[in-house]
Amino acid sequence: MKITSTPKAPNAVGPYSQAIAANGFLFTSGQVGINPATSKIEGTTIAEQTEQVMQNLKAVLEANGLDFSAAVKTTCFLANIEDFGAFNEVYGKYFTGKPARSCFAVKDLPMGALVEVEVVAVME
Repeated sequence: MKITSTPKAPNAVGPYSQAIAANGFLFTSGQVGINPATSKIEGTTIAEQTEQVMQNLKAVLEANGLDFSAAVKTTCFLANIEDFGAFNEVYGKYFTGKPARSCFAVKDLPMGALVEVEVVAVME
């Protein structure tokens, strides 16, 4: 197993890793729209926060020599399911390979975030 720790993505806000590589897969922790330079949520709209989430995921993937094309499964959490369309517009710019996905609304997300995304990627 290999633990990921990159300064290009936000530090964990709890007792967990940014990602773990194991058995040929990378499992990322959920990323919210925290700007790693400020440690604060970036943006007030779902689109703005989703852009930051994607930049955070990109940093974690790149720290493992991967990009979005390696993703095989994502899990997406939205604070408001009515943001589904706007979220998809940003998400679709990054996950062009269309990995398997689950997406659902949750009651609350850490730090009042509007969106959180985690990724499982293959390390071939």
